[in-house]
Amino acid sequence: MISIQPIDTARLSLLPLRVEHAEEMAVALADPALHAFIGGAPAARDALRARYERLVAGSPDPAVSWCNWVLRLRGEGCLVGTVQATVSDEQAEIAWVLGTSWQGRGLAKEAAHGLTTWLTARSIHTVIAHIHPAHRASAAVARAAGLTPTDHHQDGELRWELTAPT
Repeated sequence: MISIQPIDTARLSLLPLRVEHAEEMAVALADPALHAFIGGAPAARDALRARYERLVAGSPDPAVSWCNWVLRLRGEGCLVGTVQATVSDEQAEIAWVLGTSWQGRGLAKEAAHGLTTWLTARSIHTVIAHIHPAHRASAAVARAAGLTPTDHHQDGELRWELTAPT
């Protein structure tokens, strides 16, 4: 099991997720455009709070760690998105989301790179992300985090992967 810790990058503090983050995150992630590639709709505050309660409680599988962070933009003092890693053995599957008001500034790239650096420093040798083939912005984030596309598809998404030296 991996122990989640805060991660600092140049402009962001990646803070371990707490249930109390739900209210601010519901506002930051309220734009329906965020769901263009993943489907669904923005979660209301209470639904997001319930989701965060489940995530903070952790995986029911003791061999799997759910690692979730909120992204605090230090210069503005607000929460702007999330990154997550589902870790088992020496592998992590990661994902990220950044509120539309903060997109286009390289913040998702910075957060994902900070996350992959943190994971590989903890002997996580394979980092995976699944990205819709038409989602160019997420592909750019994955590339900036050191991941490269593979030939594998799952549920209509392309698998990206980083393999760290052992």
